[in-house]
Amino acid sequence: MRSVYTSIGCFGLLAVVIFAIGCQPKTPEKKSTESTTKTVADPLHEGWWCPEHGVPENVCTRCNDGLTAGFKEKGDWCEKHNLPDSQCFICHPENEAKFAKLYEAKYGEQPPKPTEN
Repeated sequence: MRSVYTSIGCFGLLAVVIFAIGCQPKTPEKKSTESTTKTVADPLHEGWWCPEHGVPENVCTRCNDGLTAGFKEKGDWCEKHNLPDSQCFICHPENEAKFAKLYEAKYGEQPPKPTEN
């Protein structure tokens, strides 16, 4: 009879532990964010696209100067305008159209015109 009480006690304890764990408030998952020189509080830079410069945020050297060295190492740099040659819409206006196609493929519409050149 003692083993019956022990079994009931173990199952009861297990039920209490499971209930206690299930009733804990959920901690929101932390999302990893890319390091940029802009703050997350800046609504222009919360998304995938940099509306100021007309390129995806993850390649925008004007918003994240930590990317500059990588572009220079690859030889993709416009010294005259101090930005990647592939993003220099002044020297290569056709590049703006290439980035616009990326935006259009993702959102189904034309991107906003860059506000800074």
